[in-house]
Amino acid sequence: MTAIDSERATEGRRAFADVMTFPAPEAPGPTDAALLDFVFAEVWQRPGLSRRDRRFVTLPCVAAADAEAPLRDHVYAALNSGDVTITEMRETVLHFAVYSGWPKASRFNMTVDEQWERIQSERGQAVPEPDPLLPLVTPSDPEDRLLTGEQAFRDVNCVPYVPTRDNPYSGAGILNFVFGEMWLRPGLGMKERRLVTVACVAFQDAPYPILSHVYAALKSRDVSFDEMDELALHFAAYYGCAKATTLNDEIGRQKERVLDEWRTEASQ
Repeated sequence: MTAIDSERATEGRRAFADVMTFPAPEAPGPTDAALLDFVFAEVWQRPGLSRRDRRFVTLPCVAAADAEAPLRDHVYAALNSGDVTITEMRETVLHFAVYSGWPKASRFNMTVDEQWERIQSERGQAVPEPDPLLPLVTPSDPEDRLLTGEQAFRDVNCVPYVPTRDNPYSGAGILNFVFGEMWLRPGLGMKERRLVTVACVAFQDAPYPILSHVYAALKSRDVSFDEMDELALHFAAYYGCAKATTLNDEIGRQKERVLDEWRTEASQ
């Protein structure tokens, strides 16, 4: 091993311990060595996204991959580091359930409960009472709730139109719950919801949702151009370069679209 390789390996182990809040493997195999050398020594250290922001890309990726050990380790690390609060983590599970499916989210949710209990046990503390679920922050009147969902749909997606109410998917699902409640819940910030959503639609190869959510994240300025580029790289590290290529190509197209719209708006 050259001096440069040795320094990089040392940096990878240091970065792993910093991110994961527990020591790196003592005798890493080829896969672990590559993980330390590139993912932790380089990707997690890049300045384009904060360590906290990278948590919200990593968590949906490992949850969707049905990767039990990485999911356990990254939930533990996000909570144990203090980068993500338990309230934010539980809201991330709900957001993930909507964009990636409730069955996969059930394992994610159980893992969160297990790791939160583990952390409290390690600290010699009792598990705190969870935040109350009620009252909801959105209207309970059915018509008011749909109107709230319609406005949130416009605001979140940065578009002037809304879906029709004439079927359960768009009326009861999209307008009533996804935008009539979930995107408006106070437990998770808008930027964090954007990061989770873009990761979710990207690993599902969902063409229109990738287009619309990348566009909205950029147009709203909740995620900067540089941050979106970093999101694509981080996503590639945790869900693969093949799927990240599709995401990266769409990012390029949507950056041009948003820039054109900003130029037009500035000239008016």
